[in-house]
Amino acid sequence: MKFFYNCFSIKYNYRLRIKTILNELFALISLNKLFLSSSWWEREVWDMFGIFFSEHARLRRILTDYGFIGYPLRKDFPNVGFYEVRYSESQQKVIYEPLEFSCYTRFS
Repeated sequence: MKFFYNCFSIKYNYRLRIKTILNELFALISLNKLFLSSSWWEREVWDMFGIFFSEHARLRRILTDYGFIGYPLRKDFPNVGFYEVRYSESQQKVIYEPLEFSCYTRFS
């Protein structure tokens, strides 16, 4: 997987461009100490793609549920077969249910 990291410092008028090739076992060092605005972006990349940033102080999910399995913007993420997350008024909690698609019925 190719990864491009573009940062710009308004204070110092400095641009930083990093181009690298990653795999699932490799971690990037966080640029949060140099570029404070990179914190949100690194957390979003972790949540959506699963790219780990070492030395990041608050690396956690921000766009998906904390119990979410997988990374939705990867090409290997399946479109069917996982669970639906919804809030149940009767149980007063968030519940997970297997997905059911009515468009996959067989026509005779």
